[in-house]
Amino acid sequence: MTVMEKTNKKSFTVRPRPQTNLGANLIGKEEEELVLQVVRSKNLFRYYGIDPKNPPLMAATFEKEFAQKIGSKYALAVTSGTAALETAFGALGVGPGDEVILPAWGWISCWTAIVRVGARPVLAEINDTFNIAPGEITRLKTKNTKAVLIMHYQGVGSEMDELMPEARKAGIKVLEDTCQSCGSVYKGKYLGTIGDIGCFSFQYNKYITTGEGGMVVTDDPKLYERAVRMHDIGQVRAYHEGIVKPTEPMFAGDQFRMTELQAAVGLAQLRKFDKLKAHCRRLQEKIINGIKDLPGMKMRRIPDPTGDTAVESYIILPNIEKADALRSKLDALNVNCRKTTGSYCHYAREYCTTGLAHAPGASPFQDFKEWPAPGYRKQDFPKTESIVHRVVALPVGSTYTDEDADYIANAVRHVWDDVMG
Repeated sequence: MTVMEKTNKKSFTVRPRPQTNLGANLIGKEEEELVLQVVRSKNLFRYYGIDPKNPPLMAATFEKEFAQKIGSKYALAVTSGTAALETAFGALGVGPGDEVILPAWGWISCWTAIVRVGARPVLAEINDTFNIAPGEITRLKTKNTKAVLIMHYQGVGSEMDELMPEARKAGIKVLEDTCQSCGSVYKGKYLGTIGDIGCFSFQYNKYITTGEGGMVVTDDPKLYERAVRMHDIGQVRAYHEGIVKPTEPMFAGDQFRMTELQAAVGLAQLRKFDKLKAHCRRLQEKIINGIKDLPGMKMRRIPDPTGDTAVESYIILPNIEKADALRSKLDALNVNCRKTTGSYCHYAREYCTTGLAHAPGASPFQDFKEWPAPGYRKQDFPKTESIVHRVVALPVGSTYTDEDADYIANAVRHVWDDVMG
């Protein structure tokens, strides 16, 4: 049952709140069929099973179809997006004494993956794309900088035309963290394929979900081999030897192998991706077209609007108070809205403010005389601080309808004057 709300002497019929989520909402008979194939085969491990003549194929097929989809030579399935990051850093040879530049705004795994391999995170400012600002690589690089982690936040690519030349001039490797932007495109190329190595997440909230899961992609055979070794306790099994002949010496790796059950779900989800992306882009366009003419409306800048996966639209308000007011009013109208999703300022989080790793000697900050040191404090990031606290995110879900999109736009219009006035 709907109710009538009066705001500024205008009536507004409140609709039920739609369900968020993306790939998870689309789990159905396709996933069930592939999972049942794995269960019936009794081959849950990707490298061998009951019948040596019929090896498991789900993870291998998932990798092949994913690589073909995004235009990468090699793809390696792993257990999570975090595992993908650690695997990629291992492939790049990042370790103690190295520094990795990353945006100050991001998900916890961006920071922890660097610390886990023994390197030091170096935080960079973002701009109104919510991604790392061009110029920051040049400003922050030192003789110890080994790589830059370029995170593509919530479906939108970073300004790669500017960032890649910076990284190449600095002589450092580029890891694309595409965990929040699977399927996004930047000027004709899928994100994750522009740098040296790319990472993806298939966590529950993603476009493609396996519950937990991830993928590492690269065009470099050496990086592929090292990623294989890093994800499988240093080994290169026969399957991967058939893809790239090993040339690297064995080293101590971790264990991030994806199971056949995860891969079965991921494969079914991958095959639904194009339809889901088209759906979200169409609905996001309706929302943006419905509000872009409002006085004072400012939205997140998207370097390549044609490549956005339309996970969320971001409205940037003049101040925190107006952002809080807009969220409150929209929430009261059953509009799903958030400050931001799954990311925050690293320097404001406990894992940074403590400066700790799993053991005292493993922390890359143990030699600092004071902590938090300059470069890890709120006052060191005025540009980031000026952006991230005054935004409202409008998500788009896989089960949203055209009516939901129209309603979101109308709801924003309904409360806009009250908020901005």
